[in-house]
Amino acid sequence: MDSGNTAFVLVCAALVMLMTPGLAFFYAGMVRARSALNMMMMSMVTLGVVGLIWVLFGFSLAFGDSHGGLIGGFGFVGLRVPGVVVGKGIPLAGFAMFELMFAIITAALLSGAIADRARFWSWTVFIALWTVGVYVPLAHWIFAFDGFSGAHGGWLANRLGVLDFAGGTAVEVNSGMSALALALVLGRRQGWPREPMRPHNLPATLLGAGLLWFGWYGFNAGSALAAGAVAANAFLTTTVAPAAAVLAWLVVEHRLDGRPSSLGAASAAVAGLVGITPACGYVDTLGAIVIGLACGVVCQLAIRLKYRLGYDDSLDVVAIHGVGGAVGLLLTGLFATTAVNSAGANGLFYGGGSGQLGRQAVGVLVAAGYAFVVTFGLAWLVRATMGFRVAPEVEAEGIDEAEHAESAYEFSPLTTTGRGTVLPSHPVTHEGSAT
Repeated sequence: MDSGNTAFVLVCAALVMLMTPGLAFFYAGMVRARSALNMMMMSMVTLGVVGLIWVLFGFSLAFGDSHGGLIGGFGFVGLRVPGVVVGKGIPLAGFAMFELMFAIITAALLSGAIADRARFWSWTVFIALWTVGVYVPLAHWIFAFDGFSGAHGGWLANRLGVLDFAGGTAVEVNSGMSALALALVLGRRQGWPREPMRPHNLPATLLGAGLLWFGWYGFNAGSALAAGAVAANAFLTTTVAPAAAVLAWLVVEHRLDGRPSSLGAASAAVAGLVGITPACGYVDTLGAIVIGLACGVVCQLAIRLKYRLGYDDSLDVVAIHGVGGAVGLLLTGLFATTAVNSAGANGLFYGGGSGQLGRQAVGVLVAAGYAFVVTFGLAWLVRATMGFRVAPEVEAEGIDEAEHAESAYEFSPLTTTGRGTVLPSHPVTHEGSAT
């Protein structure tokens, strides 16, 4: 066991775990006040659902010895594996927990597409089915490398040779296309797009974006699974790409709308982080800047396109994660260089020819097609058996009270000024009469 690598991976796993509460803030700030708690709960419940599935059998199916490159086995069921060391001297339990955090945040991302209209328990059942049927196979295909935790791994990484350092396929394109399927099954929100559905708490969204960026260092740098030069490069590019994306987004937004917005800045940072995810361990700073600029422009235009296409992806999961992930994967085929990572390949602009770009495109299409088709089927099944959407009157009045018997904000009838409390001029007795 390598204690340095182990400590590095455990710290990075904790950073990635923080991304889920960060996402809860990011999403909750963007919905109306009457749905804020439900939005946060949809993220937080994934910690419980995905966590148990992963420990019991999900990790084993994702990273166990492969059956035809399609799915792992049951060798790690229950993670009762004390003393087993994998890959770069990391205990299997530590590696499993690092990968668990990826599974959790990916599941939580989908909730943004169906904000304001989904039943909580239907969502919980759906996310259990989706983790097993969609995320686990895709994770096996792209994350399970031959000889790391099993003799044989997944086909996208080992047979086709797709370069995806930290999850452009299994996390980003997967979540984007799954979100599109969910949005289509549940349908539009009442009044969309005629009624303005403005974010109710942009400071919370900015806080969430900051927590996501902070946690993303664990997400990307941690995917090196060793504290070394590749991890340092991933940390560097994970800073450069979102920085470029923020500037590009705000310039385009100002040009099209007349002003740069705080919501635009938060969305841009996430778009840049999404785009660099598959590329961070394979490209240098030049490639990272180009990826960030591209995501800042393309993802914003994709958000505007949904109004023409008519699908209600409430919080723009498709445009930011699906489109941003695809942009990052494809540009990796242009800017990847073995000068950064000898385990990778050279992209088109570094003498590698068009072959790697073609493999990246296949990876995008496979992840997108599989995620959309299976998610659509699972969402339809939940809708047909349990009902997936809240009643129209609940949607109109707000989900928080109906689904959780709580509200995000309680306004006291008393008013406060400074440190003192202004009491009513006529106190009320227990019987309700004034004294």
